[in-house]
Amino acid sequence: MKAILFDLDNTLLDRDTSLNHFIRKQYSQFATHFGHIPEEQYCQRFIELDAQGMVWKDRVYQSMVEEFNVDGIAWETLLEDYVNHFAHCCIAYDGVEAVLAQLRQAGCKMGIISNGKSPFQEKNIEALGIVEYFETILISEKEGVKKPSPAIFHKALYALEVAAHEAVYIGDNPDLDMKGAKDAGMRTIWKKNDRENDCPWADAVFDDFAELPMLITELK
Repeated sequence: MKAILFDLDNTLLDRDTSLNHFIRKQYSQFATHFGHIPEEQYCQRFIELDAQGMVWKDRVYQSMVEEFNVDGIAWETLLEDYVNHFAHCCIAYDGVEAVLAQLRQAGCKMGIISNGKSPFQEKNIEALGIVEYFETILISEKEGVKKPSPAIFHKALYALEVAAHEAVYIGDNPDLDMKGAKDAGMRTIWKKNDRENDCPWADAVFDDFAELPMLITELK
């Protein structure tokens, strides 16, 4: 494999841990408005409405304010706080930077393809301290196309100057990541999660980042 492309959320970024950390921090920050809501109930409902990041936070905060009868603070203020400060809570999975450094040393070209808002996602990548490892970073809002469309995968391949069969995509979502990359002609490695039991479009599967370099080497 000449090039390795990664998803961001729940692949490089431990989004579940990061989001939980942010929600609790925000709850504490605006406690005067949330005092009538038990913290665990507030956090759990936020996570439910967020739907693994598939719902943008304008809708999440509108629902939260209405459901919990939050008074004295607008949902727009909470959204602005999220946009400006979520990056401060971003945490990478264990071993991510060490593996990226190993792959870079081996001469692999690397990139990121992420569905999401721009520059929100770029700020999160910067917060992880891993920007230097990537030759290209594509965020769907900025590119005007999103996974699983093969077009966004082809844009990344063009930027890295490699053919689809020379590249592997690594992600957690079976449909958006694995099927999307497979339809673009790429090899695929699935990062296991607690939401799906299997992924029929994955050429390989991993749970620990330390497994990745060997899996990539073994791809034919």
